[in-house]
Amino acid sequence: MKPRNDIIIRHSPLERINHWAVVICFLFTAISGLGFFFPSLNWMMNIFGTPQLSRILHPFAGSVMFVLFVFMFFRYFKHNLIDRDDIEWAKNIHKVLRNEEAGDTGQYNLGQKGIYWSVSVCLFLLLVSGIMIWRPYFAPYFPIPLIRVALLVHSLSAIGLILTIIVHAYAAFWVKGSVRAMVEGWVTRGWAKKHHPRWYRDIVKRERRKEEE
Repeated sequence: MKPRNDIIIRHSPLERINHWAVVICFLFTAISGLGFFFPSLNWMMNIFGTPQLSRILHPFAGSVMFVLFVFMFFRYFKHNLIDRDDIEWAKNIHKVLRNEEAGDTGQYNLGQKGIYWSVSVCLFLLLVSGIMIWRPYFAPYFPIPLIRVALLVHSLSAIGLILTIIVHAYAAFWVKGSVRAMVEGWVTRGWAKKHHPRWYRDIVKRERRKEEE
C-alpha cells in the first residue's frame, strides 16, 4: 500500500459493501434470468439450487438489488449530472480510447455517468415490469396484453442491464487502479490528478481548509 500522504479515499466502506452486494444480487438474477430466457441455458437456473427455487427466488433477489441500488442512486446523484466538461470529454473520445484523459473531469466522467443512468433506467423498468409478471403475487391483477408487454420490456431491460454491466466491468479493468478503488477504497494522488483532475483539486482544497482551521 502507498504511504498515507499519497492516497485519497474514493469510496467509503459502506459504499463498497453496498456496491458488491448489488453485484452479488445482479449475478444471481442475471444468471437465473438467462436460464429462463434461453432454453439452451436452462442449466443456469441451478444458480439457486434448483430451477424451481430459481423461479421463486429470482424476483426476490431482483427486488433486493433494486433496493440496494436506491442507496447508490441518491449517494452518487449529484456527481452524475451532465455538465459542460462532459461535452469536452465526448469531443475527445478518441483520446479516451487511447487511455488518455480529456477535459477537466470531476468525480466521474461522461462514460461513467452514462453507466449510472443506463443502470438506473434499466433497473427501474425491470422493477415495474417484474412486478407485473410476478406470479402468484401481482400478475393476476394485470390484463394478459399488459403482461405480454411487461415481459418484452423486462427482457429488453435485462439485456440492456447485462450489456451495461459488461461495459462497466471492462472499463474498470481497463483503467488501472479503478478496481482497487472499489475493493480497498483508495487511489493514489497521481491517479486522481490524471483521471479526475477537477475532483482532485476539490480534494486538495478541502484538505487545505482543514489545515487552516
